Amino acid sequence: MSETTLPPLPTRYARLVKIEHTVFALPFAYVGAFLAVRGVPSAHDLFWITIAMVGARSLAMALNRLIDAEIDAANPRTATREIPAGHLGVAAVVAFCVVSLLVFLVAVWQLDPVVRWLWPIPVAAFVVYPYLKRVTWLCHFWLGAVDGLAPVGAWAAITGRFPWQSWVLGAAVAAWVAGFDCFYALFDRDVDVQQGLHSVATRFGERGAFAAARALHVLTVLLLGIVGLGLLCVALLLGYEHSLVRPGDLRRLDAAFFTMNGVISVAFAVFVLIDVL
Repeated sequence: MSETTLPPLPTRYARLVKIEHTVFALPFAYVGAFLAVRGVPSAHDLFWITIAMVGARSLAMALNRLIDAEIDAANPRTATREIPAGHLGVAAVVAFCVVSLLVFLVAVWQLDPVVRWLWPIPVAAFVVYPYLKRVTWLCHFWLGAVDGLAPVGAWAAITGRFPWQSWVLGAAVAAWVAGFDCFYALFDRDVDVQQGLHSVATRFGERGAFAAARALHVLTVLLLGIVGLGLLCVALLLGYEHSLVRPGDLRRLDAAFFTMNGVISVAFAVFVLIDVL
C-alpha cells in the first residue's frame, strides 16, 4: 500500500490498539467504581478513571503489537496489522506508547494518592505479557490477571482501599478474560505450533481449550455469586457464548469472542448500576 492510500494517522493508531475493544474492559472498571460508593461516583472520578483505562489499554495493546511484530508478520491472520504491514513504523509506535503512558500517569495523579504508588504494577504486567506465550501456556491466566486489575484499581482510585469484594470481582474478571482468551488461541493454533509458541490450544488441543474455557467461565459465575452481582445475566450470556462454538465447529468463533464478550461486559455493568441505584 502506498503512502498516499494509507488511512489517516489517527485511524491507523485506532486500528493498532483496536480501540473498539475497550468495551471489554472499561465496564468492569466502572463496576468497581459504582460498588466502591454504592452509587454513582462523581463526574471527576468517572472521567479520570475513563482516561486512565483508555491510556492503560492503549499502552498495553501498543506494547503487545510492538513486541510481537515479528510473530505477527509470520502469521497470515495478523500479517496485515499495522507494524508488519508497514502502516506504522516502530518509532511511531514507540512514540504512541510514550504518549499513552503519559496519559495514564496524568489520570492516575488525579485520583486517590494510593494509586500513584501502584501504577508501575500494571505497566510491568503489560510488558511481561507478550513474552509469556514464548515460554508457557499459562499466558492466558496472566492476561486475565492484568484485566482483573481494572475493577480493583477503580475501587482503590476512589476510596484508597482494597476490600475483599474488589478482589473477588477482580478474580471473576480474570477468570472471564482467561476463559475467552483460551477460545481466542484457537484462531492461531496451527501457526503457533509452527512458531513454537505456547497456549492452552497448542498444549492441550482444541478440546482442551474448550474444557479450560468452560471451567474458567463456571468459576466466573461462582465468583460473581459470592459478591451477589449479575449472576443470572452473566450465566445466561456465557452459556449462549459457549453454544456458538464446539470442538470441530469454529465457524462462529468471531461472534463468540468479539460480539458476545462486548455484550456480556456492558450488560453486566448495566445490571450492577441498576442494583446500586
